[in-house]
Amino acid sequence: MEYVWVYILSASSFLFLLFLFKLQRSNKRNLPPSPPSLPIIGHLLLIKEPVHRTLQSLSDHYGPVLSLSFGSRSVVVVSSPVAVEECFTKNDIVLSNRPRMLSADIMLYSSTTIGSTLYGPHWRNLRRLTALEILSPHRLATSLAIRLEEVRLLAKSLYEEAAAMAGGGGFTRVEMRSRLQEMSFNIIMRMVSGKRYFGAIIDAGDEEVASRFKEVITEFFELSGTDPSDFLPVLRKVVDFKGRERRMVDVAKRSDVILQGMIDELRSRRKRSEGSREVESKTMIDSMLSGGYSDDIIKGHILSMLIAGTDTSATTIEWAMSLLVNHPNVMKKARAELDDAIGLDRLADETDIHKLPYLHNIINEALRLFPPAPLLLARESAEDCMVGGFNVPRGTIILVNAWAIQRDPKVWDDPTSFKPDRHEGVGGDHAYRLLPFGMGRRRCPGAGLANRVVSLALAMLIQCFKWEQVEEELVDLSEGMGLTMPKREPLEAMCKARECMIANVLAQL
Repeated sequence: MEYVWVYILSASSFLFLLFLFKLQRSNKRNLPPSPPSLPIIGHLLLIKEPVHRTLQSLSDHYGPVLSLSFGSRSVVVVSSPVAVEECFTKNDIVLSNRPRMLSADIMLYSSTTIGSTLYGPHWRNLRRLTALEILSPHRLATSLAIRLEEVRLLAKSLYEEAAAMAGGGGFTRVEMRSRLQEMSFNIIMRMVSGKRYFGAIIDAGDEEVASRFKEVITEFFELSGTDPSDFLPVLRKVVDFKGRERRMVDVAKRSDVILQGMIDELRSRRKRSEGSREVESKTMIDSMLSGGYSDDIIKGHILSMLIAGTDTSATTIEWAMSLLVNHPNVMKKARAELDDAIGLDRLADETDIHKLPYLHNIINEALRLFPPAPLLLARESAEDCMVGGFNVPRGTIILVNAWAIQRDPKVWDDPTSFKPDRHEGVGGDHAYRLLPFGMGRRRCPGAGLANRVVSLALAMLIQCFKWEQVEEELVDLSEGMGLTMPKREPLEAMCKARECMIANVLAQL
């Protein structure tokens, strides 16, 4: 028994001395404040889901620039507008790298996509392609018909279901998440490959591919993000957590087969039309084939478009509708704005969006309360730098807690309440306080497309239908797990077509 106590005391003394050594070393290096950590694993045991809330709690205690150790990786969490501005202005180039993650290495073609690759010539080339060709204002204007048609098909499906279930007169209970996901997915895929993959209007030969693709994308989102072996590499040689790595490899193979099929199909179509300009640069794949990009780069870019443009837009619309159902006075005000600006004989078009400032305020407020990427995308310091007066060593992962900043009572008045009017006339003053698409060089290049999709779909849902809570219960606003912070429970609400919109609009779809 005495030997046991000697062992315990020796171990405790060693850990205490190790802690003092790390604390002294941290002070000498002027690192940001940090909670006590354990050897080897660091602060990993402190991190609970949802991560953005855990990090907010730690930042409230230790300060807006917080240092953590995730196993072998050093992490700095930034949770104030001042520190964020410093990151994305003075240190923007230094912090433009992405940390290497197992999921990106396996499923995103060795981290060569625009969102996962290191900052450098390859990234600049992909960024130029995306900003100046694929998602340029001109290209977005040419793809307007796709967005309008998909929004109209969503309106038609809601109208037909409501009419059938309620006998044409009452409210019908509808589930929105799957509809919004299908709409967003079809918009992206039609821009990428020219084909719809979900809903009633699908080519017979594409049904099997669409089904397999849906399974792959669902698993892809589930497996994306960080893995324990990203922070404790030695574990990768010892254990495969819940078979995650094997599943990643399997998903990557299945995804590659489907994406390669899309490219081969369009390549064959181009060969048949050789000498004609009819199909030139018609889709994203066409543009990249014309640019001489390799198949792997094209496939990676398709996945980037899907990751950035489908779940994020659908989730934002779902959160906005959930908030509106819980606040019928805001819904009423938004509908009055639409009726005054658009009328009752047509659907809102993208050219009308600038006439709808209150709708824009609603979207901003939904993005403030429920940002689609609460921690943005992680950055990594390419060299030593300073943030908030503290040293940030080279190779440190930088996490910007946009969720915490956008709910900070020091930054926002009554921050947890849904108040679209707070954005009235604010304009550019939102910089570094509202960060749904990030900032700096690696800001999301799809922000323009996302704003168009969300605005168009939300305008239609408010303009054409009345919405009520199910059984007079408020819509649950609990957050689920995932990169895009989905609702824990899919939105279900009571839906009814507005009588004034049926004859001239909905019945004509």
